[in-house]
Amino acid sequence: MIRRPPRSTLFPYTTLFRSRTVNVLHHHQQQLSNNNNTERTRLMLLCGADVLQSFAVPNLWAESDIKEIVRSYGMVVITRNDCDPLKFIHESDVLYRHRKNIHIVREYMKNEISATHMRRALRRGKSVKYFIPDAAIEYIRSNNLYGCQDKAETLYS
Repeated sequence: MIRRPPRSTLFPYTTLFRSRTVNVLHHHQQQLSNNNNTERTRLMLLCGADVLQSFAVPNLWAESDIKEIVRSYGMVVITRNDCDPLKFIHESDVLYRHRKNIHIVREYMKNEISATHMRRALRRGKSVKYFIPDAAIEYIRSNNLYGCQDKAETLYS
């Protein structure tokens, strides 16, 4: 059985979507706390540098959510060719203030595949056969995510 990923990984970026990111982090931190961990496990947001840069898009993220993410959880940011996360951290007062909670991971081998690219390909009916597991493609198709129901034959091509 395939478990449905959190809604935050399935839907286009909106302010509602962004506030769900904080809710998902809260939920998983609570789950970790409820498991009677003797050691404190640190939950962090893992994302591409493009998501970090999206913090600057007006009305996309609530300022309170950005502060909550970087202050209470922290981030692990994967570099992308067209993004400079260190420059963006330096230009943002909130990110700069919490820069010790933001860890940059430089990819040794560049991989420009991102969830954003996959969602775009799915919306356009393009094949994602070798990028996403077949079971996930089937779940996306059967639940008509990204308007894929009418384009199902192209997802596996």
